Amino acid sequence: MGYCPWSAIDLISTHEGIVKRYGFIYVNRYEFDLKDINRYRKDSFYWYQKVIETNGEVLG
Repeated sequence: MGYCPWSAIDLISTHEGIVKRYGFIYVNRYEFDLKDINRYRKDSFYWYQKVIETNGEVLG
């Protein structure tokens, strides 16, 4: 059994614009405004980091 993330960096759903984002790292931009394009770690980043560190022993 394993866990495979869809994407590490925001994968923007092109079918619905930028409304839905997937990934562990947030990219600061909007659909038509690139802003500064900085990356920020989401809470899920730290969750997945813990899963990797514990080899799946800690999932919560």
